[in-house]
Amino acid sequence: MAYDADLDLVLINPNQEPPVAKILNYGKYKYEQEKRAKEAKKKQHTVDIKEIKIRYKIDTHDYQVRIKSIEKFISQGNKVKIVIMLRGREMQHSNLAFDLANRFLADIENMPVLVEKKPMLEGRNVTLYLSPQ
Repeated sequence: MAYDADLDLVLINPNQEPPVAKILNYGKYKYEQEKRAKEAKKKQHTVDIKEIKIRYKIDTHDYQVRIKSIEKFISQGNKVKIVIMLRGREMQHSNLAFDLANRFLADIENMPVLVEKKPMLEGRNVTLYLSPQ
């Protein structure tokens, strides 16, 4: 029947009982499948990790700007990594960096945020990972 209609016999679902086959134009079928896959990929959102680097001696306005950028990143559906850098003798005052990280956590409490990793010392930096709920 497919040969008479100058079309192709395409096996749609070989695992079903009985197997499903259709008589259609294979080129057009393949094109529409690719088009559907491309459309689905376009609607897909990839989650990025946005990094915010700061020092523990941050000023109040700079701090507020960082809070707003965290809010923006979370609302876009991205994860956020907050890095509090310590240089040289600042390593002796790592408790101040932990206090700053905890201050971040207190200020973003009302946002829909999950704390993936609590503040921890990684080398010379105190890092904190946040993700959207």
